[in-house]
Amino acid sequence: MVSVPVLLQPVLDAVDARELAEFYRQLFTLRYRKGDEPTSCEADSADWLVLLDGQGWRVIAFQQTEQHTPTTWPSPEVLMQAHLDFTVPDRESLDVAHVGALDLGARLINDESDDPDEPLYAYADPAGHPFCIFIG
Repeated sequence: MVSVPVLLQPVLDAVDARELAEFYRQLFTLRYRKGDEPTSCEADSADWLVLLDGQGWRVIAFQQTEQHTPTTWPSPEVLMQAHLDFTVPDRESLDVAHVGALDLGARLINDESDDPDEPLYAYADPAGHPFCIFIG
């Protein structure tokens, strides 16, 4: 029987993969895959880092690149390319996540937090990748 491919993890390119991984690690309370921790000599020069959830499942990976052109979305000069969606269960969680994202260096690029059907915030992470947090 033939199997269909399944998503292992999204991967974000970054000029500083460690910095971007650390942003997402703190934002979503993730942990590094064994050997990717900042204290690992090998990890300091790693060009590939993986973050795991509390059960050890891969959530997101980061690949070192020499250059990256951040999107200008919603302005059309540089297309969005891709974005990440994250959900929270309620308004209080949305507000806490919003403050946490900004404190960690996210840049708010779209505020639809008053939308009665799907309150959300859209951000650019420190490397310029867009992501949304919304009540889902």
